[in-house]
Amino acid sequence: MGVVITGSGLYTPKQSISNEELVASYNSYVDKYNSQNEQAINSGELEPLVHSDSDFIKKVSGIEQRFVLDKEGILDPERMRPNLKERPNEEISIQAEISIDACRQALENADRSTKDIDAVICGCANLQRAYPAVSIEIQEALGIEGYAYDMNVACSSSTFAIQNACNDIQSGVAERILVVNPDICTGHLNFQDRDGHFIFGDACTAVLLEKNNGNANSRAFEILGTKLKTKFSNNIRNNFGFLNKPENSDSEAPDKLFIQNGRKVYKDVVPMVEEHIKIHLEELNLGVPEVTRLWLHQANLNMNESISKRILGRVPSEKEMPIVLNEYANTSSAGSIIAFHKNNKDINRGEIGVICSFGAGYSVGSVVVRKL
Repeated sequence: MGVVITGSGLYTPKQSISNEELVASYNSYVDKYNSQNEQAINSGELEPLVHSDSDFIKKVSGIEQRFVLDKEGILDPERMRPNLKERPNEEISIQAEISIDACRQALENADRSTKDIDAVICGCANLQRAYPAVSIEIQEALGIEGYAYDMNVACSSSTFAIQNACNDIQSGVAERILVVNPDICTGHLNFQDRDGHFIFGDACTAVLLEKNNGNANSRAFEILGTKLKTKFSNNIRNNFGFLNKPENSDSEAPDKLFIQNGRKVYKDVVPMVEEHIKIHLEELNLGVPEVTRLWLHQANLNMNESISKRILGRVPSEKEMPIVLNEYANTSSAGSIIAFHKNNKDINRGEIGVICSFGAGYSVGSVVVRKL
């Protein structure tokens, strides 16, 4: 039984922050820190903080700006984190709210209504609460019968959720499933960390998967296969969790936000993703030359260029390897789906592409698709 992607949607926050704005805020924080700790710095007890630079950010990452849910709180040197209002239980949550927008777009693009949907899977790097599941809240808000559940494989959550949806459809449990990825990444980013303060942005994506009954719309993509791989690593980590209080750990410690060893991640993940995609194509009896498009996780331009070059055996064109991270930054699970959503309308019938996400875990997920 085949499965097709019949629609996709994207929620983009209204506010954005340029590299220049972010750097100005960070450097103000640095100046104040160094001034307040001048004596300790002069005595050698503390190391002075160093200014950030917008040109450096673009060079090492390819990022030029990011969309965010709250700009003011992030750019305030006295706060340096989003200023999001806590909502009462009776009010829809932030993640559910942005998910509804993306889901409605996906339904509209697929010419479907909420009555047609059997399930909702919410896959993202960070969920704003343990329970009830955000996916069930989305299901309720959209008026969908059936079932819903949350899952987390960090940046790979989208492709892992797509495989789960495929499994459910192929087993006959459901016929149509919404997969949604609401990642509010600025909520777990340490804006006081020079090495990482520029990495993330906020966004939400959704895709609709359906059983292929032979009557899918002309915009649909047939899923030829999915493949997942994980390998444990501490090089990308976030230790925030429900045991922090019982463990008497410092809730303000840097490890309760996103931390990574970027150089080690690059060295480990690039060959891992290359091998994963090549093996997946081989398992599907497809050659690399048959691949028209690589919709990769949008974390780092240099990383994506290296992965694509190793797979294709040459430098990819902008069309072959679309980039959205320059505008959106790293949006975790949403990134590869943003690339797919914004860069698939020019794919011709019969052409093949690969959606691939990768990140913390380590984790890699790939979805090979063919335009119907």
